[in-house]
Amino acid sequence: MSRDLARTVWPAVPPKPPVLVPVGSTEQHGPHLPFDTDSVIARAVAEGAANALPGPWLVAPPVLYGASGEHAHFRGTVSIGHEALCSVLVELTRSLSLWAGSVVFVNGHGGNVASLATAVPQMREEGHDVAWTGCHVPGGDAHAGRTETSLMLRLAPQDVRLDAAVAGAPRPIASLMPDLIAHGVRAVSPSGVLGDPTGASAEEGRRLMELMVARTVRRITAGVTDGRGHLMEPSEGKGAH
Repeated sequence: MSRDLARTVWPAVPPKPPVLVPVGSTEQHGPHLPFDTDSVIARAVAEGAANALPGPWLVAPPVLYGASGEHAHFRGTVSIGHEALCSVLVELTRSLSLWAGSVVFVNGHGGNVASLATAVPQMREEGHDVAWTGCHVPGGDAHAGRTETSLMLRLAPQDVRLDAAVAGAPRPIASLMPDLIAHGVRAVSPSGVLGDPTGASAEEGRRLMELMVARTVRRITAGVTDGRGHLMEPSEGKGAH
């Protein structure tokens, strides 16, 4: 069976299948990566997990617009904000739950976390079988640096403009966060890059993608969530609910 919901037909959808929904963004990713970078990565992780998990997992079309206000000072960025994204996630869950057995949002953009952490617990309280997980790589840089550049060289090399890549703000995301919240990305990085793309490669992207898919599969298989409905690694689940 096809795991791509957008390219199948309704009689081919099995009863009560579990569904993965990639959640991305349309936002600047420096001078060298496309606006749909987060969506491309989230979809690839969802597709990889669907193929690795037992059962008839389907991958829904990605949510292409997210909460990207911190990138609003860069031309081309399209953000629907926290409240609108939260409403989209709520209505997607309610609609999917009419025929899906469970729903897992696979998030590719950090700015979407607040919306997921609001919408998913609300839907769980309504009785829906829904959770979410992220595409985070331990030790990866924050935005449009080596991590995302490597992933895109693996997933969509035709869309990567390496000759335009530049290093951006090198500080850890934790130290940048106050300025990012108060003034946006452009205030700390005129190029829009948080990190350094130098050394990025498709081979590194392959390894990173395999790691993210494996983490996603482990989290879904364990089924352990925190109070935000966020799926965790089995080793992180002590005391969670």
